[in-house]
Amino acid sequence: MNIINDDAAQTSVEMLLLFGGIIVVVIAAALFYRNYLSGLGTITNGTDLNNTLNGINGLATKLQ
Repeated sequence: MNIINDDAAQTSVEMLLLFGGIIVVVIAAALFYRNYLSGLGTITNGTDLNNTLNGINGLATKLQ
């Protein structure tokens, strides 16, 4: 058993550190954009979507 030259565990640890780092970055970005992300659920209830659709429909009728 040659533990000094065994690289299998090192690769596993490196992959765990890589995935852990990615998770930390995603969580940090979610915390940074918390206000923006919390407002995503209300976009379909607001008037912005209806105004946009009405504008598109108005353009379609003008082009006909």
